[in-house]
Amino acid sequence: MLTGIHPLLTGPLLAHLDAMGHSDAVVLADAHFPAERLASRLLLFPGIATPDLLTAVRTVVPLDDAPAVDLMATPDGSRLPVQDELAAAAGTGEIRFLDRQEFYDVAATAFLVVRTGETRVYGNVILRKGVVRS
Repeated sequence: MLTGIHPLLTGPLLAHLDAMGHSDAVVLADAHFPAERLASRLLLFPGIATPDLLTAVRTVVPLDDAPAVDLMATPDGSRLPVQDELAAAAGTGEIRFLDRQEFYDVAATAFLVVRTGETRVYGNVILRKGVVRS
């Protein structure tokens, strides 16, 4: 057991997050996301909601300059409660919304995809890693 590490952050997830470089992306995806098809590296967190995992990830991952956070836009442009939760967990006001196919295209280039157990639709987020500032 380590102190100061959020309990949702497993060893494999921490190793991948640590290995990411500046501007590398991590996708935290809902259970509906085509992760097996798109991911070059995939971790599964089936019992965790995406906003909860994002909260944990943000304890160790600094954000890049804008655009640091992408959410998947709904077809009608409305904002769903899960997206509000993701925006709050990201901790930045600068959120970019991408249509579904564009989100998938960006996700396919991500360093890591983490599929969660989130069952609410549009519970997906892309984060870009920034640099640690002393």
